[in-house]
Amino acid sequence: MVNITYFVHGTTTDNLENKATGNLDGELSEKGIKQAKELRNLININEFDIVFSSDLKRAIDSANIIFKNDVKQIADKRLRECNYGDLNGKDSKLVKYEEHIKNKFPNGESLIDVEARIRSFCKYLLDNYNEKNVAIVAHKAPQLAFQVITEGISWNEAIENDWRKTKSWQPGWKYIVKG
Repeated sequence: MVNITYFVHGTTTDNLENKATGNLDGELSEKGIKQAKELRNLININEFDIVFSSDLKRAIDSANIIFKNDVKQIADKRLRECNYGDLNGKDSKLVKYEEHIKNKFPNGESLIDVEARIRSFCKYLLDNYNEKNVAIVAHKAPQLAFQVITEGISWNEAIENDWRKTKSWQPGWKYIVKG
């Protein structure tokens, strides 16, 4: 069993411009930097054995601000945001998760593809970090995939109940990965 606390990267300049960054690196905005600094003060850094982040810049930068050098950090490509393909960097209104659960974004991937990446990552965690407390700093689609995997809900349920829709942000979401 692996205990996960999931953190989403801070607000990016693309977020402020209503662009869907997707598989692009993205830059934290001043607001995003402030959010990461504030989050550091809301959590107990010492409870984590290791921190994983997406290998995209906005997630790495958030992890570096939140955890500094206090906890070992590893960037992992499997934690990347969904590849929106032709829609990476485009208007965020064009990115409709409900339409891409099984159907790939044009020249990109589907949410089922993201789920497969996260399942692979979960197996890695169980094999290498069993009984550990792991922090993850990443994106929307991987977080929804963790919900699908650990809570046994459908993609439609995860999308419908997403904290971004319900406006219910919190300083970390807890998931348990079991073997």
